[in-house]
Amino acid sequence: MEVKVFQNVLDANDRIAAMNRKRFAERRLLVLNLIGSPGCGKTTLLEKTLLLLRERKAARPGVIEGDLETSRDAERIARLGVPAVQINTQGGCHLDAAMIQTVSDELPLNEMDVLFIENVGNLVCPADYDLGESRKVVILSVAEGDDKPSKYPYIFRAAGAAVVTKMDLLPHTDFSLEAARRDMRIANPDLVTFTLSARTGEGLDAWVEWIEKLAAEQRTQRPTPNNSAPSAARDVQNPTSK
Repeated sequence: MEVKVFQNVLDANDRIAAMNRKRFAERRLLVLNLIGSPGCGKTTLLEKTLLLLRERKAARPGVIEGDLETSRDAERIARLGVPAVQINTQGGCHLDAAMIQTVSDELPLNEMDVLFIENVGNLVCPADYDLGESRKVVILSVAEGDDKPSKYPYIFRAAGAAVVTKMDLLPHTDFSLEAARRDMRIANPDLVTFTLSARTGEGLDAWVEWIEKLAAEQRTQRPTPNNSAPSAARDVQNPTSK
């Protein structure tokens, strides 16, 4: 019975996610669902990404922030002059499609090229819930350990890209980039990977160029008849992925 109830919840979520995806596609909007553990550096990476996008003038962004409590992350983003809205899940471990459907009306979608959704800090629950995004992006910091792709393979299988953050701390950890990449490839051979440091700026250009490329492609696409999610990232070539 529990399995059946959970499946019903996912089915209902997927129906709303399909509506979200149709709405975003009609606006030719790239939507990236950022997923990672608490403290992996999601918000800091997002701040630096937004600043670089503004500097390069290649894509107009907006942000949906997800947290259990407080509006601190949305306030950080708003201080950059980027449209942002906060979702508080009041204890929920993930965002769902209905939440995105509700708050997206508060954003000027027609004036945006890319929408970032920063999910609640978690590597488990967000993997199950389609929000209507173009890509899931899993974020892993070197401070967390290189075993996460093998311990939490589902999110790496579901993601279109993975970002290894806090590379400036690598000399001070036991993190093996080779081992992490190996396990990511086992989970998802098509996964695009980036290694970067938001603090030093190392690797940020390649990450932002990938976003700009996807946003440009999205602007030229027509909505697909069945509004289905795109396959991971097989159409994207990234020089840092190997």
